[in-house]
Amino acid sequence: MNLNFKKIRFFIFFLFLSLDILCLNGQTNLKGNLAFVLVGIPNLGIETKLGSHTSFQIDITVSFWESVNHAPQKFILLFPEFRYYTKEFGKGFFLGAHIGGGIYKLQKYNYWSTNFYQKGYNIMYGLTTGYQFLINEKWNLEIFVGGGSSQGFYKGYKINTNERYDNRDKFNKSGEWILYRGGVMLVYKL
Repeated sequence: MNLNFKKIRFFIFFLFLSLDILCLNGQTNLKGNLAFVLVGIPNLGIETKLGSHTSFQIDITVSFWESVNHAPQKFILLFPEFRYYTKEFGKGFFLGAHIGGGIYKLQKYNYWSTNFYQKGYNIMYGLTTGYQFLINEKWNLEIFVGGGSSQGFYKGYKINTNERYDNRDKFNKSGEWILYRGGVMLVYKL
C-alpha cells in the first residue's frame, strides 16, 4: 500500500491499546460485518459494556483491492465509538458518537471513470444509529448506519503514470458531510 508507516503504526498501536482495555471487562462482544464480507472487505469490531445502557466499541475496516475498474481501492479505517442503548447493553435501539480516521490510496467517488486516484488520510466524526436483535443467548444481529463530517487530506495522481495531476507540493483538502459507515454485524457474546 506504500502509505506512511508511522500512521499505520499509530493505528495498530491504538487498536491494540483499545483491545487491551476492552478485554478487561467481562461483557465483551466480537463483531463481523456480513454486508462487507460480500464485497471482500473485512470489517471487524469489539464492543464492551461500560454501564447498563452504555458501551465502548472499536472497529476496523480494511480494503486490500489493488484495482477496481483499473484504479486502486485500498484503505484502512478505524472507529472508536461510545454507545447508548435505550433498553440495555446489546439490546434494541442504540445511538453512538464516534471519531475515527483512515489512510487510503483509492479513486474517490467523484473521480470514478477518470484517469485519477488519490492517496492520503482523513479524519471523520459523527453519529451512528442502529438496532441489535437477539438471536439466542450467544448471538445477536446488528443493523447500523453512521455518518458525519469527513475531512480529507490527499495528493492526486494519474493512474497510468503515477505522477501528480494536481500540481501542488502539499496536500489537497476536502470536507463533506456523508454517510460512511453501515451494514449488518453478526455479534458473538463472549
